Amino acid sequence: MEALVALPPLDLVIQGEARSAAHRLWSLGCWSYLHPEQGHSCILTRLQKSDPIFNMGVDVMKPVFNLEPKYRITMLIREEWTGGPGTPPAVKVLVWFTDGSRTAEGTGAGVYGQSANRRLSISLGKHGTVFQAEVYAILACVHEIESQDRPEKYISICSDSQAALKALQAAKATSPLV
Repeated sequence: MEALVALPPLDLVIQGEARSAAHRLWSLGCWSYLHPEQGHSCILTRLQKSDPIFNMGVDVMKPVFNLEPKYRITMLIREEWTGGPGTPPAVKVLVWFTDGSRTAEGTGAGVYGQSANRRLSISLGKHGTVFQAEVYAILACVHEIESQDRPEKYISICSDSQAALKALQAAKATSPLV
């Protein structure tokens, strides 16, 4: 049947996939040689005996995921806020403000970039909450900053929503797959 539809024999496809996976795992340092002539270990042993090129090192790196946030949340008390933002004067900082609100007409988010002189007003419809609007405003602010290709290293996003800031501060990657 395979010959009639011009497909390679299934047993050869499976062997090729097994060899490829074994070589990839060996290249990444994830291969164990408990019994080189038995079980799955013999796949790589036979492959390396068949052609010396499979014994050479490869230019492969294990992917590394850094899921630490690229931001820091600082919550100031009223006295610190009225005394000044507390940013070092030598550092050029972009300052943005976000807010979310709900009225009888619906929920909305607002973003204002003081340095960039940019204003955004976003409607979230009638079914959004104030918390969703606050978080969406921060997210919209970040997207706006990313789209502007500015050279500043430090950016301050000011929000009056302690709940949104605490939610961002508590965000952690807890999956065992990562």
